Amino acid sequence: MSELDAFGRGFSSYEELWHWSVTDLEGFWAKVWDHFEVRGSYDRVLGSSEMPGAAWFPGAELNYAEHMLGLPEDAERPAVLAYSQTRAPLSLTFGELAEQVARARAGLRRLGVSRGDRVVAYLPNIPETLVAFLACASLGAIWACCAPEFGARSVIDRFAQIEPTVLLTVGGYTYGVKEVDKSADVAVIRAGLPSVRHVIGVSYGQYTAVSDMSWPELLAEPGPPEFDRLPFAHPLYVLFSSGTTGLPKAIVHGHGGIVLEHLKAHAFHLDTRPGDRLLWHTTTAWMMWNVLVSGLLRRAAIVLTDGNPQFPDLGAQWRLAAEAQVSLFGTSPAYLMACRAAGVEAGDLPRLRTLGVTGSPLPAEGFDWATEQLGVPVNSLSGGTDICSAFVAGNPWVPPRRGELTAPCLGVDVTAFDAAGREVVGEVGELVVRRPMPSMPVGFWNDPAHQRYRAAYFDTYPGVWRHGDWVTMSAERGFVISGRSDATLNRGGVRLGTAELYAVVEELPDVDDSLVVHLEDVDGGPGELVLFAVTRGTLDDGLRERIRRALREQLSPRHVPDRIEGVPAVPRTLTGKKLETPIKQILRGRPIAEVISADAVSDYAAVEAFAKQRRRE
Repeated sequence: MSELDAFGRGFSSYEELWHWSVTDLEGFWAKVWDHFEVRGSYDRVLGSSEMPGAAWFPGAELNYAEHMLGLPEDAERPAVLAYSQTRAPLSLTFGELAEQVARARAGLRRLGVSRGDRVVAYLPNIPETLVAFLACASLGAIWACCAPEFGARSVIDRFAQIEPTVLLTVGGYTYGVKEVDKSADVAVIRAGLPSVRHVIGVSYGQYTAVSDMSWPELLAEPGPPEFDRLPFAHPLYVLFSSGTTGLPKAIVHGHGGIVLEHLKAHAFHLDTRPGDRLLWHTTTAWMMWNVLVSGLLRRAAIVLTDGNPQFPDLGAQWRLAAEAQVSLFGTSPAYLMACRAAGVEAGDLPRLRTLGVTGSPLPAEGFDWATEQLGVPVNSLSGGTDICSAFVAGNPWVPPRRGELTAPCLGVDVTAFDAAGREVVGEVGELVVRRPMPSMPVGFWNDPAHQRYRAAYFDTYPGVWRHGDWVTMSAERGFVISGRSDATLNRGGVRLGTAELYAVVEELPDVDDSLVVHLEDVDGGPGELVLFAVTRGTLDDGLRERIRRALREQLSPRHVPDRIEGVPAVPRTLTGKKLETPIKQILRGRPIAEVISADAVSDYAAVEAFAKQRRRE
């Protein structure tokens, strides 16, 4: 029986349960608190329900780390299974994890770290990262992390905003067969963070960072398992936006909001159960790392992975899932589509109960392949760093629908609005949330009047969260994500989502990747729709015609590009999102340096190739 079955007794359908959860916010979130026996107390659920500025559980005090580390009876349960291309696998029980967290907390105390101080990490997805994070949370320090594949400039742009006092770092790592020495970057980062008083080096494989203190020295002295009870909105961590067009937004999330939202998301939407094993390949820079590790809230074991996920071949992730005996396997649509195109089989995964998919829209063909290969529900989710969770996702009560995200998440009053702020069904609109969520940001760092926060989400529809995605909501409240609204194509006044175009083009056997932009005519003409394609062979007139024919037949004549150009690669952010809007600005003549930070993209050479593709007048 799923946890949703127990929680939802008395409701005849998911639709009925969801409707109650968004019309009686106080009743729903009080029931979530009580159902999961959250440790702490509260008098009221909502002090104010206005957005922005909703005041959740005023007067309540709790601690995220206390809920992550379990009770004494959990001590022998598996908590962490870690696989790395830099060193041998290792594992931790809940008891071992709690002991290391207590030692790290004591070590941070010796360094003078206290409530409100910022501790940052340049660390991969390894147990030391989790231990340091939970130690910070236990004493009320504020955490932030960048993955080691980030360049020094990108790290400084993020960390300098919050003025950290402690930096944890590795000196390098192994990525497939490639040895990556990060010592030069670490030196630049240290020099660029004058607020840092202590550097803790985590030895990783052959790499040891220059530091003031080693990881074993930090953990040298035992300490009791202690957890400072903190106000509900006390900052837990800072997550950063992609920063492709300027300084990344420093988004602050609080202890209470993350405890409640992640309990709800794991139990009711990912169907995470005690004793499960969860694998979601992610770096520490993506919010899915934060979601993954919160599986510990449900007494599940988390599988931490570091290295090239496609080494030595595309099937590596499926083999790891089999070895770790996972019940949840999380991945990206791109990985599923690549496996489908290459004829890779997922293999036998007898304990698998759910396939999670996020990062971009999953084409219907990918849904079919995954369903045929795995025989389990395909749970496609969409949310973001902004809420560190999902707006829409699957759940055990509603069967997944091909090509759709199944339903709104509980407690999330998500819908689609037209330009006038009216709800629309069956047509493309803006994804909005009409009522507050506990995991909406506490705020942005260094934004005391919430001006930047308000401008980011609430300027278009006052009092309503506008997320920036184009969606189509069905009569059954299923959702199809069409792409970012700032990258939407406008052909003759008709808005077209980029996601559906990519699904058709990248299904063609001769196309590996693509990016499309609409270049409006400054004089009011129809403009030009340009498709850039990464092809396996020559992009000749025959392939161009096959692309146009596929788009015309499968979508509409409006989707047919005016021009199709070949490029060596499609530029992406460090978390894998296509750089549609920045590339459009470059094609309109803006210098690259004004549009994109070199350290914020995975392949800067790919960006430079687009500068040669200026719009033809």
